[in-house]
Amino acid sequence: MAEPDDQPHRRTRPPPMPLDDLPDFLADDDLPSKLGEDTPAPNPILDGLTEAQKSAVLHTEGPLLILAAAGSGKTRVITRRIAQIIEQGTPPWCILALTFTNKAAGEMRERVISQICGPQALEEGAPPDPRLRGLTITTFHSLCARLLRRYAERAELPGLKPDYTIYDSSDQMSAMKRVLKQMNLQSTNWPPRTVLSAISNAKNELMDAKAFEANAHDYYSKQIAKIYLNYEQVLRQAGAIDFDDLLLFTVKLLEKHEDIRAELTSRWRYLMIDEYQDTNSVQFRITSLLAAPPPPMPGMEDAPAQPNICVVGDPDQAIYGWRGADISNILDFEEHFPGARAILLGENFRSTAAILQAADTLIKKNEHRRDKPLYTSKEGGEPITVVRCNNERHEAELVADWFRKLHDEDNIAWRDMAVFYRINAFSRVMEDAMRQYGIPYKIARGTAFFEREEIKNAIAYLRVVANPNDTVSLLRVINTPTRGIGKTTLDVIQGAAVRANLSLWQGLTRAKELGLNPRALASIDKFVTMVNDWTGGGSFMGATVSNTLHELVERVITESTLEAHYTKQAKASGSESDEERLDNLSELVTSARDFEREYDPADDPAYFAINNDTPAPDTQELGGTGVPPVQSQSDPEQTTAQTPVPPPQGQPREELPELLAMLRAYLESIALVADADAVDSSTGTVTLMTLHASKGLEFPAVAMIGLEEGSLPHSRANESQSELEEERRLAFVGITRAMKHLQISHTNRRTIRGMSERMIPSRFLEEIGKEHIITSDQSDTYMDEGMGEYDDAFGPSKGPSPSRSFRAGSFKDFKQDPRHKADLERIERAREQRLANVQPRRTISHTSPNLPSINPAAKTPSGASGASGAAYPQGSVVRHPQFGEGVVMKTTAGSNARVVVEFKSVGRKTLVLEYARLKRVR
Repeated sequence: MAEPDDQPHRRTRPPPMPLDDLPDFLADDDLPSKLGEDTPAPNPILDGLTEAQKSAVLHTEGPLLILAAAGSGKTRVITRRIAQIIEQGTPPWCILALTFTNKAAGEMRERVISQICGPQALEEGAPPDPRLRGLTITTFHSLCARLLRRYAERAELPGLKPDYTIYDSSDQMSAMKRVLKQMNLQSTNWPPRTVLSAISNAKNELMDAKAFEANAHDYYSKQIAKIYLNYEQVLRQAGAIDFDDLLLFTVKLLEKHEDIRAELTSRWRYLMIDEYQDTNSVQFRITSLLAAPPPPMPGMEDAPAQPNICVVGDPDQAIYGWRGADISNILDFEEHFPGARAILLGENFRSTAAILQAADTLIKKNEHRRDKPLYTSKEGGEPITVVRCNNERHEAELVADWFRKLHDEDNIAWRDMAVFYRINAFSRVMEDAMRQYGIPYKIARGTAFFEREEIKNAIAYLRVVANPNDTVSLLRVINTPTRGIGKTTLDVIQGAAVRANLSLWQGLTRAKELGLNPRALASIDKFVTMVNDWTGGGSFMGATVSNTLHELVERVITESTLEAHYTKQAKASGSESDEERLDNLSELVTSARDFEREYDPADDPAYFAINNDTPAPDTQELGGTGVPPVQSQSDPEQTTAQTPVPPPQGQPREELPELLAMLRAYLESIALVADADAVDSSTGTVTLMTLHASKGLEFPAVAMIGLEEGSLPHSRANESQSELEEERRLAFVGITRAMKHLQISHTNRRTIRGMSERMIPSRFLEEIGKEHIITSDQSDTYMDEGMGEYDDAFGPSKGPSPSRSFRAGSFKDFKQDPRHKADLERIERAREQRLANVQPRRTISHTSPNLPSINPAAKTPSGASGASGAAYPQGSVVRHPQFGEGVVMKTTAGSNARVVVEFKSVGRKTLVLEYARLKRVR
């Protein structure tokens, strides 16, 4: 166990009690012994912490790596450490804490408030405590959004203005479709989602469009580079940026402007980052830039040479490699920050010993990790149950039945149960079983409310109010509801705007110059006038402007005729779902009201101007040059005239008044909602979620379904050892969410695309070790209606067996049994095709293998593919009706002849020639 930090804990003592006020029982000769100068004051911040946790809390100076095992109380350590730094005399505005979800940031903030100010400070209506003024606890994306709004004018980044719009995934998709249409590229050959993924990968590797173009050497990447350049042009013209731009532009801002970086590093003296194993290259770069020691400033000559950066994380829970996270950031932290200290938090406070030992046995099979102890004081506990089921319906019913028993017999609340799965599609059958057994449930889908059609429409209107140049939002609402502005009219205006290098909004305001018919012009003029009325002529200072955010939202919903449109629709259909649309619009108004209650201009950097003479609250939040110096850290008890105090209230910019700033902040908060933010364990329902969404949560009872080869581990893991290790970490995360009860299940057969396929038990079941699990074979207790008995993967069924045990090493046994060689080949072949067809996951990137150039204009010979591989020699170019063009890499002969094709749109696929429908191009 790690030793406590050598530095003693020091706190500012209260002023001595006057001698006249001393209690009578304290005689003068008792003072030296009872009020000794060396008696340390008790530190409530350390109450209830282990020795390792205390070491982490007390180590406040220099780089620190906290390796926090699952359930080891890392959030408690982070928040106590923040409280400790403040108690030592550091102003709260000198602290920046970053995490990945709004939910995690909110929880950290509440814990710090409770620790320093008391639980009463969290009560509704309680005024902000000045002792925490300026403390910044937020997410990476929120921080970057605030920095870019704050410094947009000084950043000198092309197309970046303070009123930018953040495009979500659906907005990006719309923009990409426009780009592909303008470039005359078919979406079948260049799927928008795949192209966006390639661009996202490039941005996460710090490559802008020009850098990507310079590194493009093959046909695929050169074409992606062209699309990338056009995509960026469309975004800049719309005054928009996507999620990846938030991070990439922030890096450019900090690298290009040393003065801005100096302001921020002088301001934030303590940097803390949670879930550090999930950071990618661009987030690592932001971290490095903010952690660099600031230049000397008056009153800060004693600034530490080493950065005060503390990162917390667990390499064994790094499960986001597929979206760019780099596990080496945490594994190599001590190389990146020389002199760093590492503290291990190995005690788990969540799970029983039985669950923890199984998880530890599994994760130790990974090689690319840092070994650490994993233990708990919760000895014993029931073993993990591994259940073998007939098929997915049987599996779902067994889970529902288990939950019903836990609820009725063990009195476990529905909200304390969860179902985890690797593939989203597995939820459908589980939902059916939950309904059948009368179990209340919900599916954790982070942004469900804001993804509904009526809400997306209302939000698009509000985004046009905040930024009329947002073309994607403008195209969504300009004729929703229908107002007589047809597609032909829009095409004419868009074409003229593009030729004049104008936005669509600018084209609408000058539509009279285009000779359009009077009816269309009248409709356009009415729409433009309506938007201008909402903005008071564009400045939010007009007499017609709403006074509050929720009034503005309500007005937009009404005057846009959205409300009337859905009311009419509800009356016509009489359906409950249409009536719910009206309820949802009302809820949006409530959402805006709730936001404005919490909104504080002091927390919004876009609202205040830089003022070096009169420090504004944003200098407390975002490091303006008016930041007062921090007192000497060499003696926290010493108080000098240089001790910083909260600054006076700043003055708003005239061109950016409060309502506009509030609207933009509201829209920004919506855009930055993460999937995990929507998981609410307080509701009285069972939660169904993916394993990725389960990270950071805990439940007394957990069911993990679909532990089969091709699902967990996913089929992609067969191609890479690093991907296999990430799949193993994903299983580890799922297991360590369970507190008391854990049931893992797999099936003999699973219906895929309407076909019943034989499944192979996951290798992870073998790796857990039979000593940690109880196995139960229930597969013979269930039979589909209309299906007779069949031979399963372990031989023919011999009648029902209520609880037949099976060997934990069944994955290994299955592979080694020669009787199942043909089954294995058929399963692997079918699964490769099935998973590719359902949800292609490969991306086109600049690191794609060099393949022969493909001429999209080349003529395609007629004729379908035959069953002979001789017709498709290696290197020949073929076309598939769904995957587009590709290059043949390999063929096999025989009755089940197969061909391996590298498609430019979805990567490598293995197809059965008889059913492949390939056409040879050349």
